[in-house]
Amino acid sequence: MAKKRIVMALGHNALGTNLPEQKEAVVKTAKVISDFIQEGWQVAIVHSNAPQVGMIHTAMNEFGKQHEGYTNAPMSVCSAMSQGYIGYDLQNGIRSALIKRGIYKPVSTVLTQVMVDPYDEAFYTPVKVVGRVMSKEEADEEDAKGNSVVEVEGGYRRIVAAPHPISIVEIDAIKALLDADQIVICCGGGGIPVMEQGANLKGASAVIEKDLSSGLLAKEVDADVLMIVTSVDNVTLNYGKENEEPISRMTVTEAEKFIEEGHFEFASMLPKVQASIDFIRAGKGRSAVITSLEKAKDSLAGKAGTVIE
Repeated sequence: MAKKRIVMALGHNALGTNLPEQKEAVVKTAKVISDFIQEGWQVAIVHSNAPQVGMIHTAMNEFGKQHEGYTNAPMSVCSAMSQGYIGYDLQNGIRSALIKRGIYKPVSTVLTQVMVDPYDEAFYTPVKVVGRVMSKEEADEEDAKGNSVVEVEGGYRRIVAAPHPISIVEIDAIKALLDADQIVICCGGGGIPVMEQGANLKGASAVIEKDLSSGLLAKEVDADVLMIVTSVDNVTLNYGKENEEPISRMTVTEAEKFIEEGHFEFASMLPKVQASIDFIRAGKGRSAVITSLEKAKDSLAGKAGTVIE
């Protein structure tokens, strides 16, 4: 009998925001992931990278300014770096947690490129704020390079596009690892955004929404479950209001209705619900779960979280 397959998308709360926090958070996260593996699930893991990629972008650009002969690092390169060091901590944390249970399985991180459309309308309306706060002079320099900036408290920050993912370049390698019953960490931060130019792949100055890439990955590997791990236990209606209402289960039709009614925030819950809908509609017998790390196991059993079917 074929094993069931799950794609787990980890939010930043499962990783922390700096090196010490990440080391500590990964220990807890690895235990939860190991629970699923011990119960026989084939697991692919996608992680967020917003604090990490911002830190790398700032560090690399500051280094380039202060040392002759070095240049700024493109967003695609910063994304690749974040995949490497987050994957390093995750794969070691999961490996250690499994060995303590007497389970010996390879855990691999795949440096993953995700194709985007150069004509995606998102490039005309950047929404993702990255990097440190800049002065007016520094912001003008970025603007002169063709980069977008936005005014924030205390100065200005870089803002980049969030195009939709089209395809996963390394999908065959990811499938091969899962088919071999190995644990794979991939599409970190939504993937390294690239555009096809002839035989070449060119990095895009963008950040891909991690949840949408997770949904695409889940479709491509024919997963049974897409689990999006976030900072809240449930999807809610009227979030933050007196009449806030947690949802335990909803159908795709109900989810689409709630989107039309504007219940989900653009840069928060909306992409999670959209990714879930797209994944479920692409195959039969699929379900999506949106919940917190603490409720992950109970959510899979239908005892907590929000299940979309």
